Amino acid sequence: MAITTIRESASGQAASPPVFLPQAYLKNRFLPFDKAHISIATHALHYGTAVLGGIRGWPAPNSPDQILLFRLDAHCQRLSHSAKYLGCSITAEALKSTLIEFVRLNQPSFPVYLRPLIYTSSLGITPRLHQVDKDLLIYGVAMADYLPKTGVRCRISSWSRQEDGSQPLRGKTSAAYITSALAKTEAAASGFDEAILMNSRGKVSEASAMNLFLVRNGRLITPSVDQDILEGITRDSILTLASDLGIPAIERPVDKSELLIADEIFLCGTATQIAPVVRVETYSLPADRPVTTRLWEQLRAAIEGREPKYAHWVTRVDLSNG
Repeated sequence: MAITTIRESASGQAASPPVFLPQAYLKNRFLPFDKAHISIATHALHYGTAVLGGIRGWPAPNSPDQILLFRLDAHCQRLSHSAKYLGCSITAEALKSTLIEFVRLNQPSFPVYLRPLIYTSSLGITPRLHQVDKDLLIYGVAMADYLPKTGVRCRISSWSRQEDGSQPLRGKTSAAYITSALAKTEAAASGFDEAILMNSRGKVSEASAMNLFLVRNGRLITPSVDQDILEGITRDSILTLASDLGIPAIERPVDKSELLIADEIFLCGTATQIAPVVRVETYSLPADRPVTTRLWEQLRAAIEGREPKYAHWVTRVDLSNG
């Protein structure tokens, strides 16, 4: 039986194949990406028993021999915590040192997205987490804008975000992304760029792979952590920036109806940073987005290492020693 595969971009349009970094990490060693293979019987492939991370890196402005990794410490800490759900112990420090070495070996000269993944690597058919080996793999891909900065159109998904009682949503588990994939494809198939998922209680949770913020009367609002969201690192960064900029922010349950009367809405995540929403279903949002713009400008300054106050958020990797 032949299976036809169509590659698509994040917005649902046909896209060119991804450009992978030349070196990967698998089974405790670095090796060429095209030599990094796992068995078709790998446990995680069948049961979604893996946890993952995503880290963005950019060439430093005016310093081509440096790559800036944004909030690497926080990403490594979250992945270390996520690994505990698999019964795997790996320190944030070990992850950080391996990722830095990975970047040095690959010598990227363009914006990149790093994907570390801890997975059950044994070969077998029993869904379990005990008596199963775990391993770390890493690869990287060139990445520009994940979503258009001009704005995205969102639909309310017919799929609901999982509950923490059924999956450990504090961790970034691969199994949780089946709902994200269903919601994303549903949105693209119906003419939208992105999906907004409600939780089982009918409150706004998050987008397919991003957190969500809205602005009403100058106040920044985002679903609270008890709304089955992923505790996003970019989300945390934005809340910090808002506080420092004097923008009132509140974390609380959000009703669907609030999306339709919001002054501004934006999505945020490691891949996309900040993407403004221009339409939800048939409701268009105002073109003027002062709060979103201020936050994006400040976040970008932090990412590029231009804001001393947030220098601790940036890990500078010197490629000249690669």
